[in-house]
Amino acid sequence: MDQGQATIFHEPVLPGFIYGIGSAMQIINDMAGEIARTDIPILIVGESGTGKDAYARLIHRLSLKAESRLQKINCASFQPGELFGQLRQPWLPDPADARGTFYLDNVQELDAASQRELLSHLPDGENSDSKAQPLIRFISSTAGSLELEVEAGAFRRELYFRLNGVCLRLPPLRERKEDISALLDYFVNKHSALLNKVAPSISDKAFQTMSAYHWPGNIRELENLARKLVVFGDVQIALNDLQNAAFGSYAPLKTIQGGSLKVAARAASKKAERELIMQALDRTHWNRKRAARELQISYKSLLYKIKQIGVSNGKNES
Repeated sequence: MDQGQATIFHEPVLPGFIYGIGSAMQIINDMAGEIARTDIPILIVGESGTGKDAYARLIHRLSLKAESRLQKINCASFQPGELFGQLRQPWLPDPADARGTFYLDNVQELDAASQRELLSHLPDGENSDSKAQPLIRFISSTAGSLELEVEAGAFRRELYFRLNGVCLRLPPLRERKEDISALLDYFVNKHSALLNKVAPSISDKAFQTMSAYHWPGNIRELENLARKLVVFGDVQIALNDLQNAAFGSYAPLKTIQGGSLKVAARAASKKAERELIMQALDRTHWNRKRAARELQISYKSLLYKIKQIGVSNGKNES
């Protein structure tokens, strides 16, 4: 990659960009820059809050279609059969004038009919002379594993390979903690400007608390914390919940009352099981049947365990 492109990735005024100084993020940024100016379909994989939307916008801005529209479709938000109307819109009134980028968020949520419809709009990559939708670029994202969906028969294999021209896998924030400082600075400055408030100073102790935390909400959770810091102007008030969660997550075994190894192991096992269940529910947007498939347990077993751990959510059951 040339120096001009590298500079773009570190330009502070680029809104929504996910900063990263670690080697993993530098590799991802280099990949994003190389593929942005092609028409290759891109699949972005990452947990909720890792920045999939930001990377989709970034790739579009760096692409040859930057002056055209970026149309985001949340595949979890429409009913079966509605995808056709969404896909047709950019080609009206004259398909020859179609151009831009389609961003299919939560692509794993597509029903069978929608998957079939989408497949009919994607170039097969085998015929370079094809004139079908030559100016449309597809970017897709998923919080789960499309490979597992394919193996389970819930996602069409051919569609998976058409969408997965290049795969960008975004690491969770707990695996890139060296980036917390740069990300926090960016978000604090952003919200200080938006709210017309002075950016608070953050102590080393506060940073230690952030480093000890596991960040289940990833970068989105970090931005929410930055907004609290700016609003309250008091770092400790904003960090109270985070601090309790961090110390609760990493409490040493010697603090467990009774000193029994069996008790400690049982408590750790229950905690790990709860975290796995909550992560699966978050990835599937509380679609319990899909979460049960990911966890490789029965639907009834998952409902029982959800009741056991005492959480509830009114989202999709189907």
